[in-house]
Amino acid sequence: MSEKKSIKKPPTVSPVSGGPMDVGLLATAEPVLVPASPPARSGKNSPPPPAAEPENLLPIKSPMVGTFYSAPSPEAKPFVSVGTAVNEETDVCVIEAMKVFNNVKAECSGKIAKILVTNGQAVEFGQVLFLVEP
Repeated sequence: MSEKKSIKKPPTVSPVSGGPMDVGLLATAEPVLVPASPPARSGKNSPPPPAAEPENLLPIKSPMVGTFYSAPSPEAKPFVSVGTAVNEETDVCVIEAMKVFNNVKAECSGKIAKILVTNGQAVEFGQVLFLVEP
């Protein structure tokens, strides 16, 4: 005894075309007024202007996109902090990209003046991570 089975394709749905559009309704509609954005205020709610950085500071930039880590492991102390002396070969941080941890070197000599990112923060290629006072 053989059973015969058939597979049926579901009916296709064709787009429904509507009737002609009533252009008269569009012409008689009243215009909608959108309020302009409020002017910028220089009060308590506005962010402070960016502080002027000394011009002689050297940037240490991210060589890749990834996650910034200030220490080699969660329980270790950070590679550098503000005031730490660095040279061209000093490791300043680790950037994780695709499960690979990449050490970042200072590539300049001086003293760390400012750390611009926080531990675990996502960073972009070319983003300034540290400022170094030569």
